[in-house]
Amino acid sequence: MDKVRIGIIGIGGMGTSHARNLVAGKVPGGELVAVCDTNPERLKYATEHLGDHIQTFDNADAFFAAKAVDAVLIATPHYDHPLLTIKALENDLHVLSEKPAGVYTKQVREMNEAAEKSDKVFGIMYNQRTSPLYQKLKDLVDSGELGEIKRSNWIITSWYRSQSYYDSGGWRASWAGEGGGVLLNQDPHQLDLWQWICGVPKRVRAFCAFGKYHNIEVEDDVTAYVEYENGATGVFITSTGEAPGTNRFEVTGDRGKIVVEDEKLTFWRTRVGERQFNREYKGGFGAPECWKCDIPIVGEKTEHVGIMTNWVEAILKGTKLLAPGVEGIRGLSISNAMHLSAWINDWVDLPIDEELFYEKLQERIKNSTYKKNVQGVTLDVSGTH
Repeated sequence: MDKVRIGIIGIGGMGTSHARNLVAGKVPGGELVAVCDTNPERLKYATEHLGDHIQTFDNADAFFAAKAVDAVLIATPHYDHPLLTIKALENDLHVLSEKPAGVYTKQVREMNEAAEKSDKVFGIMYNQRTSPLYQKLKDLVDSGELGEIKRSNWIITSWYRSQSYYDSGGWRASWAGEGGGVLLNQDPHQLDLWQWICGVPKRVRAFCAFGKYHNIEVEDDVTAYVEYENGATGVFITSTGEAPGTNRFEVTGDRGKIVVEDEKLTFWRTRVGERQFNREYKGGFGAPECWKCDIPIVGEKTEHVGIMTNWVEAILKGTKLLAPGVEGIRGLSISNAMHLSAWINDWVDLPIDEELFYEKLQERIKNSTYKKNVQGVTLDVSGTH
């Protein structure tokens, strides 16, 4: 096989963007041959703008039954990601799912189990992993250059959204339609990078404000504190109601601190480790000698095209995935823990009590303003992100 025939389920905002990249030939070895959407207008758009050779389907069952593709890219509302991934794997197809992996870890765990039984390539659209900035940060942490992590802080409030954004789709910002707010829509990338670089914490205490800045039922402002097995701590602050916002990620270790902000990586490196200095220094007031280093960043962030290209190369050549789909549960476990902590007003240990989370989520779905069936009987594949 020298080409991968790709079908996209969900030709909304992100699905359309992925389709255009494929049609434009930006993904070597990848060919768009089919699209699926429940919205007739989106299918009409696909025929008129993506090429009349593209097969169109108005439901997922017909799409899978046609056996017209080798791989499927899923770009639907969040609840359907695991359902459609499992269905695709069962139909012997490779899968690339949009983020997040799903809404709740219980469902995503079932998806991962299906993926592990399959020999198909399963990736997730964590396009921020293509950033040489965060790749370099991960390298400095993994190599021990920073020393053992003591603390991490991420302020990510540059996600400002107006009320009109939330009003643009009935499923948006609802428990039944989207399954969450800023943590599940905007922040999956940061939560993934946070765990990718610093690991998954052992417990979480979070404070979420629901509809604080907007007329919505889900969270639009979050402050969370986490603890790790080695005693390190972390703080994650996010909102869609602040303008101008901030995007600053700071990681402090035994050998200094690294700050990522304004597309720059700055390393304040101590000449000796703080713990060593603490043991050996006898001068009272004092601190380790510290050098400010502007770390050069080599390469370009290839974003969605980079993830798609890597996925296609994994299918054709066995290339290692940059963002394996089974890793999607890690960032989701953190956001689930944050939600649950806010709901029960207490600490939450990880791995979380999945049954308790599911029970609390169902209570909110029951009272949601959006009444879409989220049990998987009828799949809604008309999604935008």
